[in-house]
Amino acid sequence: MRKLEIIIPQEHLPQLNELLHKHKVGGMSFYDIKGRGRTRQKPITIGRGVMTYVPEFGFRTKVQVLVSDALSREIIEDVLKTFGVGTSAIGKIFVYDVAEAYDLGTREKGDSAL
Repeated sequence: MRKLEIIIPQEHLPQLNELLHKHKVGGMSFYDIKGRGRTRQKPITIGRGVMTYVPEFGFRTKVQVLVSDALSREIIEDVLKTFGVGTSAIGKIFVYDVAEAYDLGTREKGDSAL
């Protein structure tokens, strides 16, 4: 099993959700995050246009999904094809191995718990 953490701008969440539905991913978790990376933030005009401010931190959404090993490669390729535009500003994918997973209700374990 693999855990995928996909960091994207908030406006791309519906498109990523459709992509995960296409691959029949049973569930996902997402939450808003703040941070900084290699990209510079755009200046923001404040106060009636007299000042500009360049924020240090940006906003993104982190999506977490657990999938089988075979499905993880397909999802990663689709995400790269869909969102890959040649810049690091769009987001990141982190992949983790998951040793075990259990469903509390059915007591299933492994891939069947997903």
